[in-house]
Amino acid sequence: MDQALEGSNRSNNNLQQAGTGNRLRDMPFMDLYVRIDEAGKGIARYRTPARDYSNNWTRTLPDQYRTESLAIAKELRDNIENPDADYQYDGMRFRLSYQNLANGQEWVILRRISPRVFALEELSLAPNIIDYLRGLGKRTGLVLISGPTGHGKTTTSFALFAEYLRRYGGVGISVEDPVEYILDGPVGDYGYCYQVQVDRHEDWATPLKRALRWTPRYLLVGEVRSPAAAEQILRAATTGHLVITTIHAGSVEESFMGLMHLADRSLGGGAKLMLAQGITAAWHQTLTAKGPYLRYVFTEENNNGDPVRALIREDKVGMINTYIDQQIARMNMLGGIDPVSGARKK
Repeated sequence: MDQALEGSNRSNNNLQQAGTGNRLRDMPFMDLYVRIDEAGKGIARYRTPARDYSNNWTRTLPDQYRTESLAIAKELRDNIENPDADYQYDGMRFRLSYQNLANGQEWVILRRISPRVFALEELSLAPNIIDYLRGLGKRTGLVLISGPTGHGKTTTSFALFAEYLRRYGGVGISVEDPVEYILDGPVGDYGYCYQVQVDRHEDWATPLKRALRWTPRYLLVGEVRSPAAAEQILRAATTGHLVITTIHAGSVEESFMGLMHLADRSLGGGAKLMLAQGITAAWHQTLTAKGPYLRYVFTEENNNGDPVRALIREDKVGMINTYIDQQIARMNMLGGIDPVSGARKK
């Protein structure tokens, strides 16, 4: 749960009062849009962290923050070496993305990153879902998290990653561009995390190969971005590691097809067989005003008897939706979960 997830729990009334603090860091926002080519000309804009209609558009940054937005613009104007990087200002951390627009203007969007990794219990998930996710840390394979941009995929992946290191120990390596949540060093009594920043000129597959030589128990990959990286992720998932990664997709089925499409370009026809062997869990998440809404599927450890693995092997991914519905219904019955909000019924 990051700034965006925190925002899903705030009332709309509080959000309408955005801009009442004296400093930018006191203002609740998820995205900040700043023009940098002619600092001072462009009026900065922001997007709220709310999970309602107010999150759908940008609005002008309140006047009391103009001095700070100008300072950010001036600092970034001459210091952007990587169009996708991290950035820090006044104790805040951001994921930065630079764009040179068709009209000649240069803008950056700054996605706010929480200063800490959240615990699973803070993600507004039902308790029995949390218990199930926690237990996946004992297994190997691939945990694939999909969803739209800004809906907490990275937050969830880091919550899982930190939980597994804290609870089960071992070496964990994150491979990211840029590094977002800071988890470097000891985690719990027996876990240790190393965070790798991918060089902008380097394919993700190269640092992934290096990471596997460190014999990690857990591997977190910020996002599946290339065919070679998809291949390395599948190889790691089928050789005794637990890999957590995210992918932009509109559903669980689309996340499978997207990963296979990428990996096929590197592996050929073997991608579906490796995914079938390696997949442990997959879910698609969207954030709503009531909390995360999940569609999920978990596999059995027995490769031969699991119906989801069989459908992937047989290239019938579109039929997995039936098993998703069945598993959700079972989990809802066991946990007394509201099927709409995903929260435990009172």
